[in-house]
Amino acid sequence: MAHSDAIADGSGRALRPLRISYRALRNGALWLLVFTGSMAKIEPSPYEVMFLVAVAVFLATGLSFHRALAPLVITLAAFNFGGVLALAPYLDFQPGVTFTLISIYMAATAIFFGCVMLDDTQARLDLIKRAYVWSGVLVALLGAIGYFASGELHDLFTRYDRATGSFKDPNVLGPFLVAPIVWLSDELVRGAQRRMRVRERVGWLVRRIVPLTIMMIGLFLTFSRGAWGVAAGAVVLCIALRFLVDSDARQRRRIVLMSLVGLAGLVAMLAVALSLQSVREVFEIRASLNQDYDAGELGRFGAQLRSIPMLLERPFGFGPLRFHIEVGNEDPHNVYVNAFASYGWIGGLAYFALIACTLYVGWRLALRPGAYRALAIPVWSALFLHILQGMQIDTDHWRHLYLLFGLIWGLAAASDRAERRVAEPHLRASV
Repeated sequence: MAHSDAIADGSGRALRPLRISYRALRNGALWLLVFTGSMAKIEPSPYEVMFLVAVAVFLATGLSFHRALAPLVITLAAFNFGGVLALAPYLDFQPGVTFTLISIYMAATAIFFGCVMLDDTQARLDLIKRAYVWSGVLVALLGAIGYFASGELHDLFTRYDRATGSFKDPNVLGPFLVAPIVWLSDELVRGAQRRMRVRERVGWLVRRIVPLTIMMIGLFLTFSRGAWGVAAGAVVLCIALRFLVDSDARQRRRIVLMSLVGLAGLVAMLAVALSLQSVREVFEIRASLNQDYDAGELGRFGAQLRSIPMLLERPFGFGPLRFHIEVGNEDPHNVYVNAFASYGWIGGLAYFALIACTLYVGWRLALRPGAYRALAIPVWSALFLHILQGMQIDTDHWRHLYLLFGLIWGLAAASDRAERRVAEPHLRASV
């Protein structure tokens, strides 16, 4: 007699036990991890909890590693080793201890996302994109609601009359929205599948235009000049790369046409936003390239210049979060200066090595024909502009930056593995 897993309830009906596959567990944990990336006001945040859950789930059900990820692991390990050495004289400085532990944790997230990308690559990246877009829409809505609200709601989701949403700083909310904005803009420029019916095509457009519009509003209300520049640069770079690598003349025409339509829509949105006096006043202040806290000997740029000769004499830097103590300013506002200030010479050189290796890997993925070039182009466009943004803000504790690091290295490793699998039969045949 055949064995059956069905059991009977009181009425005699057959019931089957609920079964959840390993893949469903992994996908659920990964989706929740990425979605909670925007929740930074709570400590410990849901993201930190979900990272431990996701790691446990993947380790229990299968997590791959590839030697192409070795440079990422080595440079991040050296970066944080330098941070531990820089911390050693200041173990009684609790903010510095916390800072160093967060740095190690951030590095672990990048390595984890790199490993995640090795298997079921496209499906997992699609899942990450969906979770990130939902998270971006939520945090942008919170920022917009808080900006136009009053009282406690305004204070909760804004800072200095700039939207923060569920972040603590508008200068982090803005960059967080860049990647999903690039993803959706890229999909709109490339267009829907040609075989779609009109009704399906309209639904496809709505599912992209609505969340993109919400996130663009949230990005604008952060009044973060750096985030505006990064978003614009990343979208332009992504479109330019698509145009460069696509040999289909019809698709190229579509890219140009949709780019012009998108630009017109952006100008219209900006005109509507600036028609509101409260928005226009803050915009006029923030649009200035030269802010009071930037210029002068006591400004951020002056502090950076003063710190360089001091750092050349200190192999272990100033110690984590001690830049303002040693130099007399708040923070370096430059991740490359901060790499030497908070992580010492070892950490600073390791961070430069990480960036150099990532630049090579990212541009190689985007420009060279490969299995995952189409997936890599929007990811690399967002990451490359974030790397440039590091020259004007400290980015070494941004969760989404380490997510992008992990994705680009994971795509590179997956591409390398795919190429080797294709090459192996040819090599065996030639032998």
